[in-house]
Amino acid sequence: MSPFYTRTGDDGSTGLLGEGRLPKYHPRIEALGALDEASAALGLARALCQTPQTKPILMDVQRDLYALMAEIAATPENAERFRTLGPPRIQWLESQADNLSATVPLPAEFILPGDSLSGAALALPRTIELLDTGEIKNPILLQYLNRLSSLCFALELLENQSAGHDTTLAKK
Repeated sequence: MSPFYTRTGDDGSTGLLGEGRLPKYHPRIEALGALDEASAALGLARALCQTPQTKPILMDVQRDLYALMAEIAATPENAERFRTLGPPRIQWLESQADNLSATVPLPAEFILPGDSLSGAALALPRTIELLDTGEIKNPILLQYLNRLSSLCFALELLENQSAGHDTTLAKK
């Protein structure tokens, strides 16, 4: 047996942290896939970023997403056991965005991603969203993802500025 596959999902189901399996098309599994995609997009942004302060922030966020995914992958009976994100992590995201507000101006309008490679990479995870199906009971998870979107926007502006590019407004 290869260490890269288990064959347990060949029936179209995925195991949870705890007893039970869900079909791969289940909203909870879709949410896990979206979070995994967001983490991969953040990894791409981390690899491309030019500003030294961006890399450690993104690595911390990726680790938070890993913890968030564990809570979502847990059965309802086990979710509390995997709950590690709380208000302090939301406050941390807010403080990171607040610190950046002193460095980069906030555009008065919507912007178009793509003014720098690293900035564009930071726009990508902001577009990956979770559908609230009511299965996830911890409101902190949605708050975290909302603040993360704001932080990625601020980091995108920082990366554009660091690359010496003006941020392009959506309207001419």
